[in-house]
Amino acid sequence: MSNLVYNEMLKIVRKKRLWVIAAIVAVLVSLFTYAQYKRVQEMRERLGTTDWRTQLQQQIIDAQNRLNSSSISDEWRKYLQIRLQQQQYYLEHDINPSAPGAPTFMRMFIDNAIDLFLPLLVMVVAADLVSSEASGGTIKLLLTRPVKRGAILLSKYIALLLSISFILLTVALLSYFISGAVFGYEGWRLPLLTGFVAQGEELNTANVHMLPQWKYVLMELGLAWFVCIVVGTLTFMLSVLMRSTAAVMGIMLAALISGAILSNMVSSWHSAKYLFMVNLRLTDYISGTAPPIEGMTLGFSMAVLAVWGLAALAISFIVFTKRDIY
Repeated sequence: MSNLVYNEMLKIVRKKRLWVIAAIVAVLVSLFTYAQYKRVQEMRERLGTTDWRTQLQQQIIDAQNRLNSSSISDEWRKYLQIRLQQQQYYLEHDINPSAPGAPTFMRMFIDNAIDLFLPLLVMVVAADLVSSEASGGTIKLLLTRPVKRGAILLSKYIALLLSISFILLTVALLSYFISGAVFGYEGWRLPLLTGFVAQGEELNTANVHMLPQWKYVLMELGLAWFVCIVVGTLTFMLSVLMRSTAAVMGIMLAALISGAILSNMVSSWHSAKYLFMVNLRLTDYISGTAPPIEGMTLGFSMAVLAVWGLAALAISFIVFTKRDIY
């Protein structure tokens, strides 16, 4: 098995996609770091102070002004109300949730990338793991080897898991080192609050507790890894079912983009909570952001994603081991 996995990893590395992904991440992290730097500078110039309390108070005033507008949607109003309560909680407990530093940037970057950017990177690697073998005809040579079909597919899946871990590690390291050159590398022990629970338009703070930022970042990375594994497994299944890599990428791209849109529009469509793409923003649960549909919890979303992932894996192995190759 180790030799099969090694061969599959060799194929992925030779296609140079992992290095292209690393280059994309480096460019985008640099852009986001610059954007964050300009935002901090603008805020300081506008308020005339570097005191985070003044900045947070201004954000609270801005949110209150937006809430007074009659043109905002009900979903956006609900989000702002919960966000406002969180900001007031941070202010009352003298905790700066956005202290500058590379760990803070990492936390925010992962939080914003978990539902679209990271799954897209995983999709680039997973989309042609099997379909390219079928379309190129090399699958016949592969199956002539004295190895069971299940073992061949398992080696490809293990190579996918290793690639996903490499992508997450690359994102974490690049975001830390690049942003740290601008904001500094301090902040691992910064206290953060978690345990907020959005209940309707109210924020339940009964279970709020403090965590050092390094634990918070590790939790986010773990959740992001889980999401990437599920998205990678679904893409892997489509790669087994289809010969066209372009079709696989098109279907997954449509699903991921529709999920990002649906998350802001499905508050009244309760059965949509069983769609995998509506459950990708797992980090929202530890930050206390309201879920897209009332009643959704971290355990529920992880269970839904796990069912989708296991079903996709089972379909992949059944189809690959049973169908005729010609």
